[in-house]
Amino acid sequence: MTPFPLIDGFAEPELQAIRLDGESYLLGDATVPLDIADSPAVRVAAVSDRRSRRLIAAGETAAWVWGASWRVPRRPEYLVELSARWRPAPGDEIDVRESIVHPDDVVRFGTGAVTTPLRTVIDLARFRAEFGPKEAGLVRALARLGAFDADRVIETMDRGRNLAGKRMAADRVRAALAAQPELTR
Repeated sequence: MTPFPLIDGFAEPELQAIRLDGESYLLGDATVPLDIADSPAVRVAAVSDRRSRRLIAAGETAAWVWGASWRVPRRPEYLVELSARWRPAPGDEIDVRESIVHPDDVVRFGTGAVTTPLRTVIDLARFRAEFGPKEAGLVRALARLGAFDADRVIETMDRGRNLAGKRMAADRVRAALAAQPELTR
């Protein structure tokens, strides 16, 4: 349950009519009343409201929650604590990864949760098969939002024992944060 009401329980044509009437807006897959301003708390609710409370928005989904990405990914990404042993239901179009989750890796908004910008950067750098300009841009945006640099990311990763992909992630973060984004007109 969110700390504010999402519009739910209507057929899609009715939801579209509510949006066309200017009473709500679409945020991810959720229909939000117009008087509720877009914020990380609202975005967490949009991706978590109908899901298990054990799921933590992560990866590109977390980047979207924090405002570092323009749209929620087609397949939302979540973490669950290793002890949860949780799997998505058949046909559920989400990606879930089991991981060790420290309390300071997560921000809770009502009943929804999202990885911090710092944890999100670490996960993007460690787990993306491809790490191109899009991912580097997300890393830069999240670092600005979280007010941290590459040294802080690497220091945080160094606290994890036997952290797979730590060296590659450190190289990716250093390169992303050293690069200047291209100016476009």
